[in-house]
Amino acid sequence: MSGYVDAHHHIWRVQDLPWLSGPMIPRIFGPYEALQKRDYLAAEYGADAAAHGFTQSVYTQANWPLDRSVDEVKWVQSQHEETGRPSAIVGSADLFSPRASETFDAQIAASPLMRGCRLQVHWHEHEAFRFAKSADAMLDPIFNENLERIAERGWVFELQAFPNQLPYVKELLGNHPDLTFVIIHAGMPIEGEPWREFLHELAQFPNLNVKLSGQGTFIHRVDPEWIKTVTQVVVDEFGSGRAVFGTNFPVESIWTDFSSLVNAWFGVLAGFPQDVQDDILGRTARRIYRLEEA
Repeated sequence: MSGYVDAHHHIWRVQDLPWLSGPMIPRIFGPYEALQKRDYLAAEYGADAAAHGFTQSVYTQANWPLDRSVDEVKWVQSQHEETGRPSAIVGSADLFSPRASETFDAQIAASPLMRGCRLQVHWHEHEAFRFAKSADAMLDPIFNENLERIAERGWVFELQAFPNQLPYVKELLGNHPDLTFVIIHAGMPIEGEPWREFLHELAQFPNLNVKLSGQGTFIHRVDPEWIKTVTQVVVDEFGSGRAVFGTNFPVESIWTDFSSLVNAWFGVLAGFPQDVQDDILGRTARRIYRLEEA
C-alpha cells in the first residue's frame, strides 16, 4: 500500500463556526476551550498527516451553520487547491428541508471532491450528548426522501447514532439498501452501554460500514486497550473490508497530540494481519470514497 487514508478529520477557521467562536455549548466530547483558541487549516493538518504516512484524507463537515453548507464546501475546496488536502469532502445540508437537493447540486458545482453528507442525528438520555431533537428524528419522511437523493448522487451518508437508537437505525438502514452508510466513531461506544450488541445487530446490513475513529470522545484520553477492544469487535462483526480509520483531528487535540493518537492506533493495528491493516488504513476508504490510489 502506497500510503494511508485518514477517513475522518476536520479543518476550520474559528470565525466560520458559531459553536467555536461563541460560548461553549454541550458537546459529546466535553469542554473544548482548547479548540476555540485558533484555526486548524489544511497546511497544518497536512504536515501532521504526512509525518505519519497519510497521503489521502476525507474531510468531514464541521457543523458550519446549515445555511452556509455550500460556503463550507467552497472553502474546503480552496484549501485543497492550496495544499492538495483533503482528497474528499463529506459535506452537510438541512436534510429536514425539502430543498436539500438544491444544496447538494450547489456543493457538486463547488467541488469535484464531494463524496457524501453528514447531518448528526444522535440522541441520548444524557442531555449533553444530544444533537437531534428526538431519538427517532432519522425516520422523518423528508429526511428519508433526502437520503434517496444522496443515493442517486452516488454519495455516502455518514450516520452518527448511539446504541439506544438501535431500532430506528435498523429501520433506516433497511429502508435504504442502495445507499452506502458509514457509522461514525464505531457507533459511539460508551462502557456500560450495549454497544457490542448494537454493532452486532447492525452488521447484518451490508450497506453499513464503520469508522474506527473518535475513541477518546467519552473517556478524554488515548487508551490503547480501549482502542484494541473496539477494533476487535468491529473486525469480528463487520470484517476489515467494511472498516476505515479516521483521526478525528483536531477534536482529539483536546486531550492528545496527533503523533500520540496515531501511534496508539498503529500499535494496536500492528497486532492484526497485514491484510486487515491494509483494509483499515486505506483500501476500504479508497473504495467507499472513490479515491484514486496515491
